[in-house]
Amino acid sequence: MRNSSADPDIEPVTRREHDVSWSANLEKPRHAADRDLVVSQAEDAVEATAAGTHVNLVTHGDHGRPENYLWDELEAAFEGIDLEYVDRCGCGGHVTRVHVSE
Repeated sequence: MRNSSADPDIEPVTRREHDVSWSANLEKPRHAADRDLVVSQAEDAVEATAAGTHVNLVTHGDHGRPENYLWDELEAAFEGIDLEYVDRCGCGGHVTRVHVSE
């Protein structure tokens, strides 16, 4: 599994493999301050998602729509994923659904 941060004060977005669809919260205050952390932890989340399922990446609204900074990074890092913009959250964040192919 990728290591999104060498900083022991930053809690990882996932601690296990996910064999069902799930959501990763990438909209905490530390995510608002660090777009690279958002990208890194999004990659961690996709890597931890089992084939045939999906992960909803909930990203901080301060960075704008994830298609503009996250999608190219994920497509470069992974084969066999499909990206879908779901909606804007009531809290201001954005939801990208990443389907992991079997």
